[in-house]
Amino acid sequence: MTLNRESVEAWTERLAAASERVAHAFPGESPERQPVHSMYGGAHLFRRGTAARMGEIARRALAEHAPDPDTFADAVGLARADLADAVYTRVSEKLEREPVEDFRLDFEDGYGNRPDDEEDADAAKAAAEVAAGRDEGTLPPFIGIRVKPFTAELGRRSIRTLEIFLRSLTESGGLPAGFVVTLPKIQDVEQVMVLDEVLAELESKLGLERIPIELMLETTQMVVDRDGTVGARRYVLAAQNRVRGVHFGTYDYTASLNITAAHQSMTHPACDFAREMMQVSLAGTGIWLSDGATNVMPVGDRETVHAAWRLHHSHIRHSLMHGLYQGWDLHPAQLPTRYAAVYGFFLEGLDQAGERLSNFVDQAAQATLVGEVFDDAATGQGLLNYFLRAVSCGAITAEEARQRTGLTTEELESRSFLRILEGRR
Repeated sequence: MTLNRESVEAWTERLAAASERVAHAFPGESPERQPVHSMYGGAHLFRRGTAARMGEIARRALAEHAPDPDTFADAVGLARADLADAVYTRVSEKLEREPVEDFRLDFEDGYGNRPDDEEDADAAKAAAEVAAGRDEGTLPPFIGIRVKPFTAELGRRSIRTLEIFLRSLTESGGLPAGFVVTLPKIQDVEQVMVLDEVLAELESKLGLERIPIELMLETTQMVVDRDGTVGARRYVLAAQNRVRGVHFGTYDYTASLNITAAHQSMTHPACDFAREMMQVSLAGTGIWLSDGATNVMPVGDRETVHAAWRLHHSHIRHSLMHGLYQGWDLHPAQLPTRYAAVYGFFLEGLDQAGERLSNFVDQAAQATLVGEVFDDAATGQGLLNYFLRAVSCGAITAEEARQRTGLTTEELESRSFLRILEGRR
């Protein structure tokens, strides 16, 4: 052997340690269900039946402005007309069964600045409504609150609202499943650290389990911090493993760059840059990433609603094509287009993805050429993730995924392409 044996052993140990560090820092996608959207609404307006009420409004908008599949497909600009019936059926069923996946009670922009006694009362009332919805089973699968920014001017008020809300909810029986606290307009890691410490003390005194948080990326500091480091990763680390998701805020971010209101859009190049930075720094960490909202509401006559739907649909498609599978919605009439865009996105690529994954698995990691696309092992995991997300969002059923891919239930549930190959061997 030409190389020194002891050196090879030392190098091997170093490589093993490096692999462990990578596995710890980048565990891959979370196996938990990620909602496809977050609906925001003023905390003072929230009621235990809000999700059901939003479903009614969404269904009424669909019936009034797109009473049949072809009209809806044309209104939103569905990429494939042959999917009109399938998408319309799935959207209608979703609006009946589970119209809202995630709701954020907003004490920031959707609430405004009010006298302290009024916000104190609203925090307690909102907690009571959430508790009632928890007990009656009327809450969406995911829910939480967005507090005011942790700034010198608003920090004390924000902490007080959080304390009243959590204490009231705890006294009424505990936090609902899927609960999260969202922190907006972050400009310094100290703000994230303080939120972590506030929650830690409340958890200790109220006997609560660890509460996850979401960070909103809507300032330049969250993209590149003042010392030149990548912001998103740094701010996530400051939260001590508490971050569940990072959400992009389109309009505050573009405003921070002095982009005029007429050009503040989801598809502005500045937004693409910020989202790419967010994705590059957090890819593989298991943290959920979310895009922002379309602020043109589908309200008015049919022509106006169709125009707003088409814009909303195009924005969601833009997010999906860039690997962002969650976004914000601001109005119940946006729900039909949210689900139409998501379902259409997955359904239109189903045949090709199923063929590629099935062929690749059958040949047990032997590279294969299907059509004009050459696959490798990393692509195999990407194809598997495609089907897992399609099932998770409701675009297809688990049975449809099994039929398309030839995988078993156990193989799909493993969520690992390499484990599937090992089992096939």
